[in-house]
Amino acid sequence: MTDAAKKDTVSSPLEIRLKSEEKILEVDFPGGITYRFPAELLRVESPSAEVQGHGPGQKKTLPGRAHVGIMKVEPVGHYAVKLVFDDMHDTGIFTWDYFYELGPRIDQAWQDYLDALDKEGLSREP
Repeated sequence: MTDAAKKDTVSSPLEIRLKSEEKILEVDFPGGITYRFPAELLRVESPSAEVQGHGPGQKKTLPGRAHVGIMKVEPVGHYAVKLVFDDMHDTGIFTWDYFYELGPRIDQAWQDYLDALDKEGLSREP
C-alpha cells in the first residue's frame, strides 16, 4: 500500500453526526478518534473564498457568529461535505483532510479566532 493510499484510509471518516441542538458536528475517524467541531468555529474557519480569500494573507475575521448553527450536511463525492449554515453560508467544501487536520488543533484555532476578534475590536455576538 502506498503512503497516499494509507493517508486516504486514515483520514476517511467512519461517521459524521450533526448535533443540531448542541451546534456541534462530530466526526469519527478510524482508531477511535472523534472530533467535536463547534458550528461557529467551522463557520469562521470555512475553507470558502469568502472566508479564506483567494490567496495567502487574505483570510477574513468574521464577527457575530456566536449563535450560528448547521442546517444541513451534504456529501460531495467521496472526499468531502458541504455544510449549510443557518446564516445561509454554503460555499465551503469541507474535505476529510480538513477535518482530520483541524481536529487536533481545535483549541488553538479557537484561540486564534478569539485573538483576531479582539485585535480587530470585533465581537462573537451579532
